[in-house]
Amino acid sequence: MELKRVALIAHDGKKDDLVDFVKAHQGWFETLELVGTGTTGGRVAELGMSVRRLASGPLGGDAQIAALITEGLLDAVVFFRDPMGKHPHEPDVNMLLRQCDVHNVALATNRATAELLVQAANPAQG
Repeated sequence: MELKRVALIAHDGKKDDLVDFVKAHQGWFETLELVGTGTTGGRVAELGMSVRRLASGPLGGDAQIAALITEGLLDAVVFFRDPMGKHPHEPDVNMLLRQCDVHNVALATNRATAELLVQAANPAQG
């Protein structure tokens, strides 16, 4: 599985987890074109990585990523979701997840699945 363009998203309660995950695989992520929602993209950029930042999720960032998926501009999405929280932009989140399914884009919604995605895309790092 070859990945070139990956979106990074995390709900507020999962942002630290996503940053830790990216940091653990920073060498691999630095070879990719990264896109992130507002705060999440900023947090990853603080690691010294290049990230195209879109709007915050609740302000349309999730919809922007769904549009990139629809246009065939993303190969995978790593979206650390908080299943215990309520999110006012849940319809946008559901649309994004649906677009991953419709367009057969790899989707990791937790660390375990994200680890498998990294291993599948880069067996040397796994």
